[in-house]
Amino acid sequence: MRQSRVDEFDRFVAARWSALFHLARLLVGGDRHRAEDLLQEALVKLWFAWPKVAEQAPEAYVRTVLSRAAARSARRRWWGERPVDKLPDLPEAGDVTAAVDERSRLEAALALLPVRQRAAVVLRYYQDLSERQVAEELGCPLGTARSLAARGVARLRQHLSEAAKPVE
Repeated sequence: MRQSRVDEFDRFVAARWSALFHLARLLVGGDRHRAEDLLQEALVKLWFAWPKVAEQAPEAYVRTVLSRAAARSARRRWWGERPVDKLPDLPEAGDVTAAVDERSRLEAALALLPVRQRAAVVLRYYQDLSERQVAEELGCPLGTARSLAARGVARLRQHLSEAAKPVE
């Protein structure tokens, strides 16, 4: 029975890793390394809760853990990074298309939003959750979730329009 639990968990992680990682990356403002740490933390918590949530909604559980952990980590002043003497070599950039540029602009604008607004926007419009589900994920009243999402979208539009203006 223990092996079947491990197999179920492994199959879930393999099937949903990419989507969950992208969600984590959006929640932390595009920082790939923080997103990996955040997702790892969420999956460890999922492992311990797996017997309880496997039959119900493991993805919802992980989304909740991710959004709350992202908010918690944003309040920290230090994440444990250490400076190095020499920066690593960056890979050569290939042909950059307009879609990649647009995605980068959107991720940069998302990173400028306050943590709870960013979480509300990502959960509501990227994850396509209902307002009620967003409220449950964020642990707040429905009206607060609506307000966070609306204000987040308004600020996102403002940031994107400011970024599109030509520099004089």
